[in-house]
Amino acid sequence: MLIINNIVSWIMKKRIHQIELFMKYPHEVQEEWLSNLVNTARSTEWGKQYDFRSINTPQEFKQRFPIQNYDTLKPYIERMMLGEKNILWPSNITWFAKSSGTTSDKSKFIPVSEESLEECHFKGGKDMLAIYCNNRPETKMFTGKSLVMGGSHQISHLNEESCYGDLSAVLIQNLPIWAEFLRVPDLSIALMDEWEAKIEKMAHATMNEDVTNISGVPTWTIILAKRILELTGKSNLLEVWPNLELYVHGAVNFAPYREQFKKLIPSANMHYLETYNASEGFFGIQDQSDSSEMLLMLDYGIYYEFLPMEDYGNPWAKTLDLSEVELNKNYAIIISTNGGLWRYLIGDTIKFTSLNPFRIQITGRTRHFINAFGEELIIDNAEQALTVATKATNSVIKDYTAGPVYFSEGENGGHEWIVEFDKLPDNIDRFLELLDENLKKQNSDYEAKRHKDIALRKPILHIAPQGTFYNWMKSRGKLGGQHKVPRLANDRKYLNELLEIMVEQAV
Repeated sequence: MLIINNIVSWIMKKRIHQIELFMKYPHEVQEEWLSNLVNTARSTEWGKQYDFRSINTPQEFKQRFPIQNYDTLKPYIERMMLGEKNILWPSNITWFAKSSGTTSDKSKFIPVSEESLEECHFKGGKDMLAIYCNNRPETKMFTGKSLVMGGSHQISHLNEESCYGDLSAVLIQNLPIWAEFLRVPDLSIALMDEWEAKIEKMAHATMNEDVTNISGVPTWTIILAKRILELTGKSNLLEVWPNLELYVHGAVNFAPYREQFKKLIPSANMHYLETYNASEGFFGIQDQSDSSEMLLMLDYGIYYEFLPMEDYGNPWAKTLDLSEVELNKNYAIIISTNGGLWRYLIGDTIKFTSLNPFRIQITGRTRHFINAFGEELIIDNAEQALTVATKATNSVIKDYTAGPVYFSEGENGGHEWIVEFDKLPDNIDRFLELLDENLKKQNSDYEAKRHKDIALRKPILHIAPQGTFYNWMKSRGKLGGQHKVPRLANDRKYLNELLEIMVEQAV
């Protein structure tokens, strides 16, 4: 196995030269990809509708049609799911990634073409390994198995030839045969859609394997790890998997989970790598061992535009390309892809932490924020403030959500937080005080509204009993896969549902 490990590591490292090329020539690579996308799709229904044959520059492309969202592309995607071809993209598309529905209660089906599988998602997975092997030449991760916390898929009822499911499940189902030898558990378990039974089967199927690396959403990884420790009677995962060296995560901010993972895997030689892989495409990889920034991957069949958040909501707003973006400014991402998405607003916000090369950090969701009082609080603000508060009070957060408390007679508005802890703060009042103080430091609008309680009063904190968020997500039919707890909301829908569950649990 060591020989295989060395061969695979060498192959992965060969990709580094290509990565260095797009880092050196980012603008040329992006313009070339836009030209390829437009030329490839010019005979599609969309390409004919907007006369792709006459588009010669990025400026002409941006002026040809407005920024799109799922609702504007939905009629075209539904026709593709029914089997119509050459609509948004020329190749035959039979797979659709079902979105997690964190921005709305509607299911969204993102087309996954053969090109987007090979040139984007799988290429991103290979590059992730290449970057890791380049940074850690001593790695022995290929001597054992990769544990993948995948989702589930099912046959679409709209068309016998069309399948849909979580992106992770779509990828697992389409992996090359050689990859199956390195992955656990087998497909019959990995693609189960009943998550409570799935966790149990995964635990039994993997606890006796030699797992060297894990990929998955932190919440479900922790649940699986705790179940394995219960079954084996071990105190940490290194006693179960002594060769475990890498955890690959994404989809949610890892900071609130870091302390839990340190307890589960108490080793200075355990490495963590963040990726930005969404249903719509693979966008970023953490390429530096000492930084959480992610390198924006520019040669995956995706053309990027960036919308300043002050212009959000205007479909004809001027968007920026990479030559125009600034450091530490909040942008919504707009993509055109080899899966047939055109000028598509994906719903995530990012900031650039480096312009040479282009590195980013995810700051939140375009719809996941609190701005009931002009405070414009985003997830990035909340995560950083919570990290400080938990560290100072020796606590560990399992899950949380927050929303507004509206003005009432004689009382200002405010924010209400529901937090489920794995380890309670040693001083709850101090935790809340630090959370509030650090939100002020992170967000000047919040600080201004909180000044002398003029517009916002002190936040309200509810400590949720163990299992509250799990039971809530289960009641919403959103266990597992890529389903994520909504962190911030500009209304009280999630808060009220959770508070109702907490009342029921207290009875």
